[in-house]
Amino acid sequence: MAVVQGEYHWHEHKDIDEFFFVLDGHFLIDLEDRVVDLAPNQGFVVPKVCVIARARLNEAVILMVERADIVPTGD
Repeated sequence: MAVVQGEYHWHEHKDIDEFFFVLDGHFLIDLEDRVVDLAPNQGFVVPKVCVIARARLNEAVILMVERADIVPTGD
């Protein structure tokens, strides 16, 4: 679980998917070809090898499901 705000750099995870679920606030996930706009009680799976940048316009509380050995900044 994380409380996030601001912007995140472009990165990718080559071997794993990432799952994000918004508990509170508003969360945007920038993909190369589209933007996923998540409100509370919405989730999204980012498939592996997909280049992403997570952008948060305002503070958001999110649940992230990832393997324990993931490097948060990507490969």
